[in-house]
Amino acid sequence: MDFQQDLLDLSNLFNFSDVSSFTQNIPIEWVESALRLSASATIRRRRLPSDQVLWLVLGMAMFRNEPVHEVARRLNVCAQGLASDNLLARSGVTNARKRLGSEPVEWLFRQTGTHWGHERYPEDEWNGLRVMAVDGALFRTQDTPELREHFGSGNTSSKRQTPFPMLRLVALMNVRSHIMIDAQISPYRRGEIPLAESFLSSIPDNSVTLFDKGFWSANLMLTLTQQDVDRHWMIPERKGLVHEVIKTYSDGDELIQMKVSPQARKKNPDLPETWQVRRVTYQIKSGTKSVMTSLPVERFSAAQVSELYKERWEIELGFRDIKSAMQNNAITLRSKKTDLVYQELWGLLLCYNIIRREASMAAVSFDRVPSEIRFKPVCDYIAVQLIVMAAANPISGTGRRLSELRSGIGSLFLERRPRPTTPRTVKISKTRYPVDRYAAPLK
Repeated sequence: MDFQQDLLDLSNLFNFSDVSSFTQNIPIEWVESALRLSASATIRRRRLPSDQVLWLVLGMAMFRNEPVHEVARRLNVCAQGLASDNLLARSGVTNARKRLGSEPVEWLFRQTGTHWGHERYPEDEWNGLRVMAVDGALFRTQDTPELREHFGSGNTSSKRQTPFPMLRLVALMNVRSHIMIDAQISPYRRGEIPLAESFLSSIPDNSVTLFDKGFWSANLMLTLTQQDVDRHWMIPERKGLVHEVIKTYSDGDELIQMKVSPQARKKNPDLPETWQVRRVTYQIKSGTKSVMTSLPVERFSAAQVSELYKERWEIELGFRDIKSAMQNNAITLRSKKTDLVYQELWGLLLCYNIIRREASMAAVSFDRVPSEIRFKPVCDYIAVQLIVMAAANPISGTGRRLSELRSGIGSLFLERRPRPTTPRTVKISKTRYPVDRYAAPLK
């Protein structure tokens, strides 16, 4: 049995001592179910079959600076076990990705995210509630007519288009383990709120979800709290918000009432004309900040609420890990076909979750918190080990090597995790070349 199959063929999903360490969380039954979604089913045994292509897509996420055929060679991705140029033509790798499509990778991401994101770890709860976060990110694609027509471009102050087509990602994260539970990908022009509404059912009971200010929506917040048991939310106050103070609990803690917009009630006739929320105002370095929340004042103090919202930054760190650590700050995704762009991004999310899952399990074995492990060193460490193990002999030693992999990850802990204390700013770098200030931004 080859190395990749040994990684995926598992008997026990939650056995922390299982020798199949890196991707021990993906049972082979899940892989087979995902591959059945491929649009090009075949009984022909190819040199690069679908199960190997799925592994290749994950490898692409870890080796962004290498061509795809080089990734296949490094990880020895081939049915015959020797991924040389004689067996794998470059065009064959691309055609194999097209046969696989994006649906199997998307399905496998959702399946694994559902299981891993709901696992429990030390210090996983906040006052009896699990902490989730929802936010969005933008990715650029290669500038081709097909991708620009499908994904669209960003907003500019003129009629010019942005240099690259853009797509939008909205994700739901378990803040304490950094696992992406669910996500939606769409062309740029679709808004973040409709994408977030599509996975509200993935938010567990007995939880609090932290939103960015761009998700301000009465329909979104009221739907979240009305669907299931003890689900709460928190979001910054929108600038210029018209409201009426109904009750003051303490200094900086009050109950306010707002009108639901006619547009929202037209979209959802079940919404009330007005709704009441709790507003907590607290001091920050640059002044004051107010957050709205459904957390009841009887159970949670204003100090607890204000301290919790700082954890929303964790999902921003997750996006940074994907773009910086995994993508090496590449300007665009590498794929040039619409379906392959979706495949590549779903593969990025799946690979990110695999690395986070392995880091979390390593933290458990060392009696530490999952968020204390540094992502980039773990990602680089696993990438190097995969190259070594893909060509290592004998195969019977794979179990021992994978057990040693987790021990190595355990040395990559953060000693201190400082929180951002100042607003993010963008500084124009000095250059000896003239700057065209009217050019369309990269975004």
